[in-house]
Amino acid sequence: MVSAPLHSAPSRPVADVPRSVRLPAWLEVAKPRLIPLLLATTIGGMALTAAWPLDPQRLLATLAGGAMASAAAGVLNCLWEQELDGRMQRTSRRALPSGRLAQRQAFLLAIALTTGSVLLLVTLVNALAAALALLGLCSYVLLYTALLKPRTTQNIVIGGVAGAIPPLVGAAAASGHLGWGGWWLFSLVMVWTPAHFWALALLLRDDYRSVGIPMLPVVKGEAATARAIGCYSWITVALSLAGILVLPTGGWLYGLLVLPFNGRLLQLSGRLQRSPEEAQPARNLFRWSILYLFGICLLLVLARTAPASALDPGLLLAVLHRLPAAAAA
Repeated sequence: MVSAPLHSAPSRPVADVPRSVRLPAWLEVAKPRLIPLLLATTIGGMALTAAWPLDPQRLLATLAGGAMASAAAGVLNCLWEQELDGRMQRTSRRALPSGRLAQRQAFLLAIALTTGSVLLLVTLVNALAAALALLGLCSYVLLYTALLKPRTTQNIVIGGVAGAIPPLVGAAAASGHLGWGGWWLFSLVMVWTPAHFWALALLLRDDYRSVGIPMLPVVKGEAATARAIGCYSWITVALSLAGILVLPTGGWLYGLLVLPFNGRLLQLSGRLQRSPEEAQPARNLFRWSILYLFGICLLLVLARTAPASALDPGLLLAVLHRLPAAAAA
């Protein structure tokens, strides 16, 4: 492992992080708590295509295949970081370092999940969606976990590509190709990721320090991390508004409803910058960032529903333009 220079200022105690509910070992290594948000962005990618809504079989097959690929990535991540997890206070009781699950069992589970994901997506969706799901798996395990995480403070900035691929999977599943909408949501998730993850890293700074992982709060300190979070929050807000242009219909409705989400994100990032050494602002921002991305995807779906489409300004203007002729007739 390559260690980065560590910030020399005294660190605050690790903030209390709620203990997780103990899951069966085979399920724990799949990291099921991460999957719902990935599936939400997959649906968001679907909603950005002209093919929305999908038929139920294709929708369910895409979500099932994506969930299996995400679970396989989680298992491989746990295998790669087994020794590291055993040295960290927060992760030492996980299934692999604690011995509740054997490496061979975990590896066979990862192979089964990967194979099942690819076969399901190729058979019931399309080859492009399957290839993208596999790319997301490989980028998480190889690019982020193996290459970037132990070497650079920008690990989550570059490695965030793994978490941003599900919208492309959704777009490919819906239309068979990648349009501007899918790439926009991919970009939005990319710029959302640093603020989301660095807020958590502030809470776990001392745990990362203890094993030499160069997360930004460890190397640069709380204040610099809070400023970086503020910068990425503003970029996220600015990019989120481009959804008005890329949505096939209902863009104006999405743009209106996203404003309070953006306002809350900026409010919490501002509070963190004013008190970067306190745990509560970081915890509040981390929790809201999860709700924020869920909310974005929900708004995309709402904007593409039939009522939202019927209220599109262009359609309303066309109807109003025809009223005088209809009245004269």
